[in-house]
Amino acid sequence: MAYVLRHWYRQVPIVTRCYLAATLLTTTACHLEIVTPLTLYLHPKLVFGELQLWRLVTNCLYLGNPDFRLFLRLYGIVECCKMLEEKSFRGRSADFFYMMLFGVMVLTGIVLGGRIVPSVSASFAGIYYLSDSLVIMMVYLWSKYNPSIPIGFILFTCTSAYLPWGDLARNLSVYRSWLSDYLCVGSSRYINLCWC
Repeated sequence: MAYVLRHWYRQVPIVTRCYLAATLLTTTACHLEIVTPLTLYLHPKLVFGELQLWRLVTNCLYLGNPDFRLFLRLYGIVECCKMLEEKSFRGRSADFFYMMLFGVMVLTGIVLGGRIVPSVSASFAGIYYLSDSLVIMMVYLWSKYNPSIPIGFILFTCTSAYLPWGDLARNLSVYRSWLSDYLCVGSSRYINLCWC
């Protein structure tokens, strides 16, 4: 069993492998109470006022509580990031890494910028972790590069082009959260235009 997992893990492309390992280690460390999620979240006063710069990265690595959403996020990392790096960015792992880094910078800039603007700051005040947004961004980009793959989504079957919108509708209906998902789809469209 250990050999099978090790063999599978080594087959995952390098950037996806590192991202998966970092998210699993960070999330597991929080659940084992080695690290508290309060030391990971994104807050402008702590990042820029107290120079806790690790928060710019760690907020994208904590996947939250062990529930159904955690498994959906892990599936998004394992399948969509893996296929995106293997097929669309084949032989260009550095480009894939820089695209992810650019996506993190865009998402972080939007959230931190949104907290500064007084008219919208209340909407952005509740976004502390960008891991959901980063995974949905990768799913969106994968669906743009591979728009015709059939996907089973809950009880429906559709093409992969509609997967991010179905995920947005599910999160809106089940979890009543829409702003971070909408921001990541919007920023993903921007990244798709810039990167392609």
